[in-house]
Amino acid sequence: MAEKRRSLSFSRWWLIVGGGLAMGMAGTFQFVWSSIRGPLGTQLGTTEATLGTLFTLVIAVQTVVQFPAGWIRDRYGPRIPTLAGAILMTGGYGGLSVASSPVTAGLAVIAGGGGAGAIYTVAVNTPVKWFDEYRGLATGIITMSYAVLSFGLIPLTRGSILGTFQRTLLFFAALAAVSCLLAAIVLRDPQRDNTESKATEQTDSVANTSTNTKEYTWTDVIQTWQFWILYGAFVIVNGVGLMLIGKLIAFSDAMELSTGIATAAASIIAVADGSGVLIVGGLSDRLGSVRTVGSSLLLSAIGIAGAVVSGANGIAPIFIVCIAVAGFFRSPVFAIFPTLIGEYYGRRYSSENYATLYTAKLWGSLFAGSVASVLITRVGWSVSFLFGAILMGLAGLSVFTLRPVGSVEYWILPT
Repeated sequence: MAEKRRSLSFSRWWLIVGGGLAMGMAGTFQFVWSSIRGPLGTQLGTTEATLGTLFTLVIAVQTVVQFPAGWIRDRYGPRIPTLAGAILMTGGYGGLSVASSPVTAGLAVIAGGGGAGAIYTVAVNTPVKWFDEYRGLATGIITMSYAVLSFGLIPLTRGSILGTFQRTLLFFAALAAVSCLLAAIVLRDPQRDNTESKATEQTDSVANTSTNTKEYTWTDVIQTWQFWILYGAFVIVNGVGLMLIGKLIAFSDAMELSTGIATAAASIIAVADGSGVLIVGGLSDRLGSVRTVGSSLLLSAIGIAGAVVSGANGIAPIFIVCIAVAGFFRSPVFAIFPTLIGEYYGRRYSSENYATLYTAKLWGSLFAGSVASVLITRVGWSVSFLFGAILMGLAGLSVFTLRPVGSVEYWILPT
């Protein structure tokens, strides 16, 4: 680690600042969606089902883009995917501002979601490459930024502070361009000695049976049972979490809560999400990753169930508290899972390995968008969200079965 620090002419915490700035703009495509979907639907003259499909498309593209972006970053550094992310996110918001049909809006969200995915995988894996100590805290700061910037932008969007919906989105486009370009200037990876690199490449196919120092590629990773436990939990966390975030305004309306309560809940879940990933992610450095994330998901499940009960009974203060609890304890996964991937499988290919895990968000987005919409129309809001709470609890329990990847004779799945 000392050698890595010497390859920088400034404190490595500035890498966290730069990555966090870009990460905040990437998060707006997810967290601001519940606020812009109404005005966007009016502008497009389209249905709720189409808006749900557009949201699913955002998450799907964001997820798929992460693997090629991570592959490029692991081999050529963070600058190329960061610059690509800046261009795509700027174009995405600009395209949405002038979109006149679902097709043009779809093209815009493909661009914006792709840019957000590239920025996300670069930013979230930066602490894995630079930090041994405080890795959970550093990753928590980066991931917190994904939600916290939206906390300030949600009231701006819903209140039309900038005058028109179009001008608001153009303002977001400008913010995306500036923040991501600044990140591209600051971010970099540790310098690697060429001799060491060649030696590592030659021994990548051989596992170290005494210590877990092997650098696993994604093809190795998917052969371990630990990966599939993480993958299943990540599907649930993303599916239930995105359902809660993307449909929170509509859920509040269905519970017959006031517009002010709905807006407060949408803002609170963004700041709770960001706070949880920082505070609980930092605590994982002391308490242990598996124990922390398993307990956290169980508490999130309790929060979702509490929101259903309190919302159905019209108890607005308790509803807001439960939404905050659900968001606060859902989010630490996004700080702890990247560190687990680095601990279990090595840091050299951490970006592509975490991007492989992150494909779970694709299936989660399908649940949160189309599947959840069908479920809600069939069984209602309360039953659907209670079902989500049960799934979240099961994800938490599954995490407790994890243990570090062992020797080669134990980690490969039978063929």
